[in-house]
Amino acid sequence: MGRARTIARRSFMIGSAAILGGVAFGVYIVRKPHDNPLKAQLDPGEVTFNPYVTISEDGIRLITTHVDFGQGVRSIEAALIAEELDVELDQFQPEFAAPDPAYYNTANGAELVPFAAFDDSFVASSVRSAAGASFKVLGLMATGGSSTIPDQYTKLRQAGAVARETLRLAASRETGTAVEELRTARAKVILPDGQEISYTDLAATASGLDPVTNVTLREPSEWRFLGKPMQRLDILAKSTGELKYGIDQNVAGMVHAAIRVNPRRGGTMNSYDASAAEAMRGVRQIVPVTGGVAVIADNTWRAFKAANAITFDWGQANYPEEMDGHWQILSDSFVEDRLDRVWRDDGDVAGSFDAGDVITAEYRAPYVAHQPLEPLSAIVLVSEDSAEVWAGSQLPRYVQQKVAAIAGLDPDAVTFHQQFVGGSFGHRQEFENITLAAEIAVQILGTPVKLTFTREEDFALDFPRQIGISRSRGAVRDGQVDSWELDIATASVTDSQSGRLGLPIPGPDGQIAAGAWNMPYAIPNLRVRAYRVPGLAPVSSWRSVGASSAAFFSEGFLDELIRVANADPMEERLRLVNNDVHRKVLEAVAEMSNWGGALGENRGRGLALVESFGVPVAEVIDVTMTDRGIRIDNVWVAADVGRVLDPVNFDNQVKGGVIWGLGHAMNSEITYADGMPQQTNYHEHEGMRLYQCPQIEVRGLENNPKIRGVGEPPVPPAAPALASAIFDATGMRLREMPFHKFIDFV
Repeated sequence: MGRARTIARRSFMIGSAAILGGVAFGVYIVRKPHDNPLKAQLDPGEVTFNPYVTISEDGIRLITTHVDFGQGVRSIEAALIAEELDVELDQFQPEFAAPDPAYYNTANGAELVPFAAFDDSFVASSVRSAAGASFKVLGLMATGGSSTIPDQYTKLRQAGAVARETLRLAASRETGTAVEELRTARAKVILPDGQEISYTDLAATASGLDPVTNVTLREPSEWRFLGKPMQRLDILAKSTGELKYGIDQNVAGMVHAAIRVNPRRGGTMNSYDASAAEAMRGVRQIVPVTGGVAVIADNTWRAFKAANAITFDWGQANYPEEMDGHWQILSDSFVEDRLDRVWRDDGDVAGSFDAGDVITAEYRAPYVAHQPLEPLSAIVLVSEDSAEVWAGSQLPRYVQQKVAAIAGLDPDAVTFHQQFVGGSFGHRQEFENITLAAEIAVQILGTPVKLTFTREEDFALDFPRQIGISRSRGAVRDGQVDSWELDIATASVTDSQSGRLGLPIPGPDGQIAAGAWNMPYAIPNLRVRAYRVPGLAPVSSWRSVGASSAAFFSEGFLDELIRVANADPMEERLRLVNNDVHRKVLEAVAEMSNWGGALGENRGRGLALVESFGVPVAEVIDVTMTDRGIRIDNVWVAADVGRVLDPVNFDNQVKGGVIWGLGHAMNSEITYADGMPQQTNYHEHEGMRLYQCPQIEVRGLENNPKIRGVGEPPVPPAAPALASAIFDATGMRLREMPFHKFIDFV
């Protein structure tokens, strides 16, 4: 990881030319495979064929590389391997991978290049190739950006096929039967006469063979698991309470810790008084950590109580103390020296407003917390020459790097044990739980430390979603949308997050206007500009990142233009849409919702179409205006991910994304007072209540030319579709989230 950091800081060249298969790193380096890390871990008689499969007489292990925080990737990754390996879903043991460059994620790179997902030009393809090559060379192992399926779809099937064909070769060597006469099923090689040899019995012979890498992957028509409803591998353990998350883990001899750190992010601790805490039962020690102190105690509850008994004099933050200051910085940022990029400049925008009906609007999106159900925690053990970490992380190799820096070790001396995570939404791309635990552990060498955040500390130390403002000017002509100038100013997630990683990424921040600049509409005159705003609170990736706010800005104002034109929201989008994949998504959701049918009194219907992470998603929402407020009745969703690998999990992911998007649009914001976040727990940052949840119908389409992930794309259309429906029912135009500030929900 040390070398990865060095390369990254010197020459992270996303956007460099990729010519004839080579990039700035060189053809040889890009093409050279990483070493198989499993070889060094094999037990006697165990064989590995690649970084994903090992077999011994004791059983089959399948290695899954992405952290599972409820999205089900451990199950689908294992199924991708099992499909080609010819094993049943109960015939292997899935295990999380240890951090290693062999588990690089190339799919993440596509989101960092300034090209639309459906742009398959030579230049766009070449730069994507360069980005993917960069991630491979650097060995960047990451979960996020709805990238698991795009990253693993071919890799893992290839791994299963290589293992299968090598086992067939081993059976051929043992029996003298031609490989072509052997078939596989249920973790066995089957001879022409029906005799069966289990994979586990072939492990010893296979260990002496070079893996068979010239394999052909099966067509979807031959699949047994993929594309069909599957039961997730963790569902029984979760249903019975047996599954252990990171917060449930224990290590022999460990102590417990709680922290109090300056809630003004980045601020110092001037002084503190811990006299009351030191006298409390179970308290063993109080030690300094960055920005605050930690209490070490004999259990978590006593550590919590003692930490809350400490009084502090906190230093100031380096961003405005009050929210008016944050909004003012944003409002003042629509100026040339903060222009990050002009993303679209179609037609003649400057001259297009001379005639026609011109409207203007300003939209706002607040800071929002991640608020996963499982609070942050970590167990860290540091000794003189090594360290161990038990936690859940979306960036495990950076865990090694950061703990190594704190402990004065080489990153390879840090062992990381990936854990199941109870929700993330981008929260686990940060490291405070782990780095603070490591700071405590280096002060009590040889003793494992379990650090657990209170819910309040989790909120206070969160890096929230970016805050943003958009300003739009648009015109309609002859009953059609004709001209639109869309300016978006937000804090830069890329700057904030990559800065904390020590990995500056050059070029424009594609997340500022994500979900807006890539809108799939052929509007005659369209300009989209992004403004990068410094001086605000530090932010981080939040489920769907930039599109979570920029899509509200763009689809919200497009709805205004369409209504001014007296056009039908569905028909006008179908007229404007510029490709068949997006058009079919719109047509599907129109059919599902019976668009155009009579709604009845006090009812409204809204529509939004957003592409994020290469996935077009259209959502139709029906609401009713009651005497107590807005009731959300029904949601119809159509999404195209290229291929639906597990219809059950797909349905769950889409519905969860809709509920997440609606709940936060209705109710959630983080505000600052005296430099501190005012919201400290769920009662002040509510999601959608169970009784408010609408009926949701989902349809997955498979016209997308590339396979994609669906964890984040259902989120961005929810807010603008809801705002559109509320306008349709009430005539009230909502241009700022959360909506509950302006209207009640029942």
